[in-house]
Amino acid sequence: MQITFDTKPFATLEADALVSYLFEESDPIQGRISEIDTAAGGLLTKIAGSGEATGKTLEFTLIHAPAGLKAARLLLVGAGKRDQFSSATLRKVAGAALRYLKSRSIRNFAFLVREGAASAETAQALAEAFITADFETDKYKTEKKNGKEIDSVRIAGYSDSEKSSGEKGLTIGRIIAESQNFTRDLVNEPSNKLTPQILAERAEAMAKEAGLAVEILDERKIADLKMGALLSVAQGSVEPPRVIVITYTPANGKPGAPVIGLVGKAVTFDTGGISIKPADGMEKMKYDMAGGATMLGAIRALAALKPNVKVVCVVPSTENMPGGKAQKPGDIQTAMSGKTIEVLNTDAEGRLILADAIHYAKQLGVTHIVDAATLTGAIVVALANINVGVFGSDQAWTDKLLASAKATGEKMWQLPMDDEYREFIKGSFADIQNIGSGKGGGSITGAWFIREFAGDTPWIHVDIAGTAWNDDAKPWLAKGPTGVALRTLVHLVQSF
Repeated sequence: MQITFDTKPFATLEADALVSYLFEESDPIQGRISEIDTAAGGLLTKIAGSGEATGKTLEFTLIHAPAGLKAARLLLVGAGKRDQFSSATLRKVAGAALRYLKSRSIRNFAFLVREGAASAETAQALAEAFITADFETDKYKTEKKNGKEIDSVRIAGYSDSEKSSGEKGLTIGRIIAESQNFTRDLVNEPSNKLTPQILAERAEAMAKEAGLAVEILDERKIADLKMGALLSVAQGSVEPPRVIVITYTPANGKPGAPVIGLVGKAVTFDTGGISIKPADGMEKMKYDMAGGATMLGAIRALAALKPNVKVVCVVPSTENMPGGKAQKPGDIQTAMSGKTIEVLNTDAEGRLILADAIHYAKQLGVTHIVDAATLTGAIVVALANINVGVFGSDQAWTDKLLASAKATGEKMWQLPMDDEYREFIKGSFADIQNIGSGKGGGSITGAWFIREFAGDTPWIHVDIAGTAWNDDAKPWLAKGPTGVALRTLVHLVQSF
C-alpha cells in the first residue's frame, strides 16, 4: 500500500473517497469541515442538524457524489470529544476508516487531517494506523477477499512547508507498523507452521536482512549452558528448543552506557503439559509465543530507527507438550542460575523458560531488562483485555516504560510487587515453586517468580496474555494478533 502526501487543495483531490473526522460538540461542522460544508451547499450542516452526524467515536457518515468535491465519496468519522483527542484516537479513526472503505471495495482514498494537526506526530500515527489496519489474518484461506484491497492513501491538509516534517513522521510510522505486522504474522502462524526451529530460522533471516548480529542456540548449546528450566519444559516435545539472541549495537555507543535487554516468551504451542489445559480454546495457544514475537518485531524496528543504545534481544522458544518424557508436577528442576524450582503445575511454563533467558541476558551484559509474555490467565481476570499488566523491581525504570506507553497510546497498568507476595512462591522442597501457594494474585506471583532471576538488575515484566489477541475484530484492527506493546518498547529504547 502506497502512502503519500498531497498538498493540493482537498476539494480538487480526485479519489474514490475523501475522509476526515468530526468532533463531538454542539456544532461539529467547524474548521475544515465547515469548508467542505460550504462547498457542498450546507449539506453537512443539515446532516448534523438531523442527528445523523454527531461526532461520536467511530460513527460513520458516508456521502456519495458530494457537491463541490472531486472525490467520489465523502466519509466523515466521529472522533469523540475534542479535548480527549490524541494520537491514539487518530490511529483508531484512521484505521477504522481504512477498514470501512476496504470492505466496500474502495481502492484509494485521501485522508484530510484537521486544522493545526499537520505534524510529524500526526503523520506517524496515520502511517501506523493505515498499515496495521490493512493487515489481514487470511493467509491460509484459499478464497481471498478479491477486489477488496487498498492500493494507495494520500494524506491531505499539509502545506508544502509542513510536508518535510510529515515525511519524517511517515517514515518512522511505516517502520514501526511494518514491524508490528511482522510480529502479528508470526503470532498468527499455526504451530505446525511455526515450530521453535522455524521461528529461529525466521528470526535469523530477519536479523540478517536488518543488519543485526544473531546467534541461535540449539538444544546442545542450551544443555551445555545448563538451562535446566527451559529444558524441563521442552523435554515433553519431539520438537527441540531454541534460544534466539539478536543484538543491535549503535554506531556511536559509549563505554559504560546502558544495555537494554528485551526478553520474550516464545512457547510455539502450549498444551499445559501434564497439567493439561481444557480442549475448549486450546487452539488459540499458538499465540503463546507472542511475547517473543513482540521482542523480535521491536528489535527489527530499532535496527531501522538506529537509537544510540545497545539492545540485546533474547527469545527462548519451545513447545509445552504432555509426552512420555514430559516433566510432571512435583519434579524439581535446576535453572541456569543454580536456583532450584519445584514444578507444581506444568502449565506455569512461561516463567520457567524466562528464568533461564533472563539469567543468560544478564551474562551477556544487559543493565536493564524488559520481558514480555502471555504469562497468566490471572491478568485477564484483573484487567480483562483492555490493559497490559506491568510489574517492576525498579520504580524509575518502570515509570520510564509507563511514560512510553502513555506517549504511544498503549494502555498499561502497574500492579503491586509487595514483598508479602514473595512468600507465596517459597518452595517446600526446593528454593522456589512455580505457582503461588496463596489464593489469588496469580499474575503477581508469576511476576515474582521471574523477578527472582533478574536479581538486582532493573527489571520490568509486561503480561500481555489478555491483550495480545483479539477474539473479535475491532473496527480498526482484524481479528487475531494485535502486536501490543511493540510501540511502547520501541519508544522506551528511543528515549535513551
